[in-house]
Amino acid sequence: MLIFLLQSVWVYIAELAGKDLQFDVILKFLLFVSPRIVVLVLPLTILLVSIMVFGNFSENYEFAAMKSTGISLQRAMKSLSIFIVFLAIVSFFFANNVIPLAEFNFFNLRRNIARVQPAMIVAEGQFNQLQDINIKVAKKSGENGEFLEDVIIHQKKGNSSANYTVIKSKTGEFYSDESSDLIQLILYDGNYYDEIQPANYQKRTKNRPQIKSTFDRYVINIDISKFNNVDFEQKDASARFNMLGVEELNTTIDSLYISRQKSIDVFSKTMNSRSYQNNLNLNYNVVKSDSIVESPENIFDLFTNKKLIQLYEMAITSVNSVQDDIKVKNKSFFIANMNINKHIVALHDKFALGLMCIILFFVGAPLGALIRKGGIGLPLVIAILIFLTYHFISIFAKNSSEDGSLDPVFATWLAGIIMLPFSIYLTSRATKDRALMDIDALLIPIKLKLVRSKLVNEQNLEKQSIETNEIDRFENEKLIDLIKNFRHYGLKLADKNNALKVLHNRGITELELKLSGNLSNESYEAGIRHMEDYHENATLASYSHLSLLMFGVSGLILRNNGIQILGGILISLALISLIFFLILLPKVLKNQSEFYKLLKKKFITHNVVFIILALPLFFLYRLYFNKKMNEDLTKIS
Repeated sequence: MLIFLLQSVWVYIAELAGKDLQFDVILKFLLFVSPRIVVLVLPLTILLVSIMVFGNFSENYEFAAMKSTGISLQRAMKSLSIFIVFLAIVSFFFANNVIPLAEFNFFNLRRNIARVQPAMIVAEGQFNQLQDINIKVAKKSGENGEFLEDVIIHQKKGNSSANYTVIKSKTGEFYSDESSDLIQLILYDGNYYDEIQPANYQKRTKNRPQIKSTFDRYVINIDISKFNNVDFEQKDASARFNMLGVEELNTTIDSLYISRQKSIDVFSKTMNSRSYQNNLNLNYNVVKSDSIVESPENIFDLFTNKKLIQLYEMAITSVNSVQDDIKVKNKSFFIANMNINKHIVALHDKFALGLMCIILFFVGAPLGALIRKGGIGLPLVIAILIFLTYHFISIFAKNSSEDGSLDPVFATWLAGIIMLPFSIYLTSRATKDRALMDIDALLIPIKLKLVRSKLVNEQNLEKQSIETNEIDRFENEKLIDLIKNFRHYGLKLADKNNALKVLHNRGITELELKLSGNLSNESYEAGIRHMEDYHENATLASYSHLSLLMFGVSGLILRNNGIQILGGILISLALISLIFFLILLPKVLKNQSEFYKLLKKKFITHNVVFIILALPLFFLYRLYFNKKMNEDLTKIS
């Protein structure tokens, strides 16, 4: 709340600074601006605090303790869920009653503050309105800023809204007496330009007469008696949509619809009356002929050539006039529709606030349980990213709804519609105690159907076999080596089992071998596992890379040849393939890194060039490392 409040002060600093305002007025300003900040702060706060609290629970293994006593995540969230629902109901009444009242007071207070002139009268480098003059100075100096340099003044005359008088001087000075309500602006060494406005319009537009004069000293008297005579309690503006509650908004929206329809009806009647169609019957049946034409083949046969020309001219004039009127009226209707859309958005916003509090709680609470991190650091970053996503979607949708690009009701609820499935997904993952993103759950079924790793099926390997009689003649050390490295030597599992039987008969049990680390070669087994994972992921990556090239090139060719729809579909498939490839490539690199750790090598550091080339030429990358990793597997001891 403090951060957003300071941001609001920064936004409105120009209205507060240098106004010589009382402290109670500034407090009122902050008080009235606070309720509108709650709309932003409340959802963000719920999201952040739910991530922090449940992240702390998970980080400190309190959820594990709860689950060990039979308390599920839903039960742990139950009391807070009830509180959040209650808070959502309160937020609706807050948005319906408190915020409109605060907006009403805030708008009027801002308007009253705007009437108070700066204590120093003018600010450097900008135009300042002082009654009927607009003054800009380049630099001020002196104890009270009374000495001015490079003064430019635009001055109005009478009731005219235009600035026909321009005064420029090199220096100037403010002089005032505390007992007087007048302040003198004394200008030195300047020029006076006055554009004369003759009563005759043609002389005014063609001749443009003006007067130019120079002066050594020029005095302007400014009445400051009403500068600070402002009643900050005055409240007389209350027609803005954000100052209305639900009942007033419903009434106002109905009134706006009725008013717009009346405007459309009046405009249509006006256009109909100006179309001259009622005058057509006064001009036909004037062709002199022995026989009366009852049903002419061409309507123009009813008119003489002279009348026909007049009708053409009348039609052209009517169409041009209607087009001009429609252009002008279209802007008026656009503003009316925009006003209606803003009222509809304001109405649904009051309900959406409470729902977003509930949705963001069910985003933050399970997310905190899944990331297992509490405190301010990571949860704050995640909460801000999620909130900014929600907030930007909401802002863009509402802005699009103002001009009718999106339905205002749909635009108001769009952020909630997008976040709702996300909250359901996170709650489901946290309830089932699963990871936030489980890509392998998606990849494993695809691997089972599309990928057949040569290393998974041992029967596809050409393995040697040792006769049982030969194994009986081996010494114990050789038998232990055979048991530990049977896969390294390309032997079958049956050979290992035969060797275990022989050793067992000689008094060496399987448990002794396991305790001594000789039952299996863990490094070699791990290397085979990493190779299997590499082959599976690399095969899928090569499929997706090939699809990316095929769909991408085909789509671009078709789009360049004018086949937009099919080309767009192929490019979309190429983008999907690219995403899939970018998901698989890090997994391939991870498998290779783990494999080469067994050889005490840093894979990524030593193969940067290969990794860069893998993006455009992955099929060559895969062929090279398939052969190289098979060779390196034999080097694992």
